Amino acid sequence: MPSHDRNDLGKGKLSDYRGVLVPANKRVRVRLAGSNPFQDELKAIVESGASPLETATGKRTQQQEGQDAEIEVRLFTGARVSGVVGWVPRGLESVYDEALSRLDIAGRKLRIPVEVVRMGGLYRVELLIGETK
Repeated sequence: MPSHDRNDLGKGKLSDYRGVLVPANKRVRVRLAGSNPFQDELKAIVESGASPLETATGKRTQQQEGQDAEIEVRLFTGARVSGVVGWVPRGLESVYDEALSRLDIAGRKLRIPVEVVRMGGLYRVELLIGETK
């Protein structure tokens, strides 16, 4: 399990969800943890102008869930799948899995929309969880 810089721990809060982890509104986001080592990959994605960006990582397997493994996230850029760009922050794995379940039940692709933002000179990946509502 990777350790992350204290300023690269990701961001999200369970209070943004109602009922069974349904986002309260379309603006709910989760910032991935551990993006610092992947700045070159993220810069290349941003410079390519690829859109829309979406996750290319599925739900955790039973084995991963049993080991409490972190969920690594890769991006689908329309033409290819990126390398790892970060991890779902600890404690929010169920939010990620539930978003994928909602997409599956709705008959949509199991891809969560993503925005790559620049903060403090570094690229950060934000999952647009609210758009899975």
